[in-house]
Amino acid sequence: MPSSPENSDQSSIQQAADQHAEEILARRRDSRARRAAALAAHPQPLSIKTELTQAPLAAAAAPASAPVSTTAQTAGYLLAVGDSWFDYPIHDILTRLDDNYGYNIESSAHRGDPLETMVSRVGQLDKFARCMDKILALGATPKAILVSGGGDDIAGKEFGMLINNIDLAPIPGWNDQVIAGVIDTRIAAAYRLMIVSINSICQKNLGRTFPILVHGYDYPVPDGRGFLGGGGLLPGPWLKPGFDEKLFSDINVTTQMMTTVIDRFNTVDAMWPGRRTSKACNRIRWWSS
Repeated sequence: MPSSPENSDQSSIQQAADQHAEEILARRRDSRARRAAALAAHPQPLSIKTELTQAPLAAAAAPASAPVSTTAQTAGYLLAVGDSWFDYPIHDILTRLDDNYGYNIESSAHRGDPLETMVSRVGQLDKFARCMDKILALGATPKAILVSGGGDDIAGKEFGMLINNIDLAPIPGWNDQVIAGVIDTRIAAAYRLMIVSINSICQKNLGRTFPILVHGYDYPVPDGRGFLGGGGLLPGPWLKPGFDEKLFSDINVTTQMMTTVIDRFNTVDAMWPGRRTSKACNRIRWWSS
């Protein structure tokens, strides 16, 4: 019986992800070998011994003559790959998870990266594999993997290309064909390849996979405000210049337009296998292995 187009697509994505993972891990093996050779040639390498325990670690005062030792507690280790949600000035989601919830986090995230860049051969997955090595070197494994992406694919410098001019009768507003190409095709394909590649890296490296958490977006008001008001080197203003370019000036109209496109983004993954939606927030999704 011939395979369905859906099964064929999944197979091709898995093959691409497996090949991507093999290339990434091969580069990591080369990096590990170079590091091992450098340490072998080092005259006085520093040895670090760590102990992982589930029990709380009590800090007892040590005699002055005793060897100095330190202990630390953590809610667990997380791996992250993504954009500015995980790499923002002053505070971001990862600093909140660290400061407010006690997690230790290794991240390859870089603000401004679109999803297709993250998952490319010059993207973030090589650093992601390096971050995983840092956690494994401590004798630990990640509790979960956090993925953030898609915002820069939509709200980047080319945002205006998604919109037809307000005077372009009879089709002013969103260009459905461009939106479909960006969200339904490019972003969806990049997310699928990202998730399958991460699973493949974990499976090949550790013989198992981990929960993957992915967020959606709330509804923005495109009023031109950037981070801390924007201006200078501060991020922003994102959406308003694109609307201005296409002569949309009514904030009520542009806010409703953004509601439409964000709903489309947040539902693009509705058919993905293994997806579960958080009860706490319907814009956070996680994939079990």
